[in-house]
Amino acid sequence: MKPRLQEHYEQAVRPKLAKEFGFNNVHQIPRLQKIIVNVGVGEASRDAKLLDSVVEAVSAIAGQRPIVNRARKAISNFGLRAGMPVGVSVTLRSRHMWEFMDRFVNVAVPRVRDFRGLAMRSFDGRGNYTVGVREQVIFPEVDYDKIQKIHGMDITFVTSTDKDDEALALLRELGMPFRGMEPVAV
Repeated sequence: MKPRLQEHYEQAVRPKLAKEFGFNNVHQIPRLQKIIVNVGVGEASRDAKLLDSVVEAVSAIAGQRPIVNRARKAISNFGLRAGMPVGVSVTLRSRHMWEFMDRFVNVAVPRVRDFRGLAMRSFDGRGNYTVGVREQVIFPEVDYDKIQKIHGMDITFVTSTDKDDEALALLRELGMPFRGMEPVAV
């Protein structure tokens, strides 16, 4: 069984984008390729339990185990040596990606305090969109009692297009609540 948002993309979003941008070939239509969840944990070198807590929280949020990112070079001003853990990241594709996107748009984002919409200027010029989340507790999968420290995360939505306007149309049709735009019901 396909995830709900993937079916919505195939049945409603893809034809609408093809008509809107005048695509003749189905492979020209923008699609979501992957979602990357990244958490930087600079204090992990001093506190190993903090790193374990972050790995557990990201595992619960993403539905798969993240990798631990390590420093490539030593930087003495930061007290950092090569090989020390500096963060965790996970790349979601296919089914996990669609389920995460659905949970992010419909469950997590509405739980943000004083939410007025996502900024439209967070596109990178190549069709990818990155949003920063200040607290991991907006995700219901995170157990508040097991959190050692509240941390933020960066979530990057990688699309198949290299144009920001096409990526914006894709993400808006998938339900992303952008500031100043009316959200599309999914």
